[in-house]
Amino acid sequence: MLKNECAVPRGGLTVPLLAQPEELSRLRRLTRSYLELWALETLADTAQLCVSELVANVILHVGEGASITLRFSAHGRRLRIELADPDPRRIPVLLSSPDDAESGRGMALLDAVAADWGVVLHADGKVTWCELDIAPGAPERLPENPCSIRADVLLNLYGHTEPTSGRLTGVVTEDAAVRLIADVLHWLSAHGHDPDTALDHAQTRFEAMAVSAGTGRWN
Repeated sequence: MLKNECAVPRGGLTVPLLAQPEELSRLRRLTRSYLELWALETLADTAQLCVSELVANVILHVGEGASITLRFSAHGRRLRIELADPDPRRIPVLLSSPDDAESGRGMALLDAVAADWGVVLHADGKVTWCELDIAPGAPERLPENPCSIRADVLLNLYGHTEPTSGRLTGVVTEDAAVRLIADVLHWLSAHGHDPDTALDHAQTRFEAMAVSAGTGRWN
């Protein structure tokens, strides 16, 4: 299942999750939401296909339930999608499959739609990546505030079963945000953490970031 720790470094999105078939539809929605926020909707269908193939490959060859991390970032005029998994031995390869084969086409499909792809090996796992060309006219720079991006993506996933069109403006309700916060507090409590302490830390961090961003001191 998707874990609750989602981090959005500047210029990217990182999502830890478990490789499970039932998460694929949610990951496709997250992918579309993320690209809509960057005004890269034209890449959404291809990016969703790449994400599905990368995760399905891990489920098939590494094992269902494996701990993986999905990352999106933009470098120059390319969107980069990375999937990290804990098995450095099972390396994706490009195979030539017969027309009537029921499997083995995943990396061939990825190779056909991506501008480039590859594998980076580490002692404790590997990262399979692919890159998509960003069409002319797309934004040259990514938004400066990663916190609002993280909130928009999470709330879009949390509050809607179908992806919204266009940028997320006015479609995420306060009720969805409150329910998301409450569920995160329940998650903290279930894992042995003190929700009140977490709220205090979150408030302190929010205030510090607000001052740092020059938006004034919040009470």
